[in-house]
Formats: sequence, structure tokens, C-alpha cells
Amino acid sequence: MSAFAVSVTDTATLVLAADSINREVFLYVNSNNTLNIGSSADVSVAEGFPVVKHTAPIGVTLGPGAPLYAICETGVTVDLRVWAAVD
Repeated sequence: MSAFAVSVTDTATLVLAADSINREVFLYVNSNNTLNIGSSADVSVAEGFPVVKHTAPIGVTLGPGAPLYAICETGVTVDLRVWAAVD
């Protein structure tokens, strides 16, 4: 497992590339804004799954071949912290 930070903007940002195994990923929004996650670069604020700042990280399971993308509102940057198995 590895921990790292990702700055998410209003352009779809690749958080984790696809892998050939199932992966448990933990996400923590370290900002006061909402971001949206999805499984392709087509993720949007309107259609992505919203993630808000929590007191604890949320867990997401990515299946084989599934990347993780994130995006947020125009003019906003969100500091996302990730803990996941990475190659």
C-alpha cells in the first residue's frame, strides 16, 4: 500500500491507472470542496459520484481494468489523499 496526494481540478484527473487485479482504495478529501469520481476520463460534476470531506477516509473497490478519475467544480482545486496498492 502506498499513500499519495492528488490535486484535482475542473479537468478530469487520473487518480489511479487501471490494473489487472482487484484493489481496495481509500480516499480522503483534504479540502472543503466536493469532488466527483468515475471510471473514465468522461467523468463530470453532473454525473460523477460525489465525495465530500469526511472525518474518515472512504473505501472504494476497483475491479480489474478499472481506472479511477476525479473532477471538481470550475475554478476549484481539491486536495485528494489516496491510500492504495500501486505498482
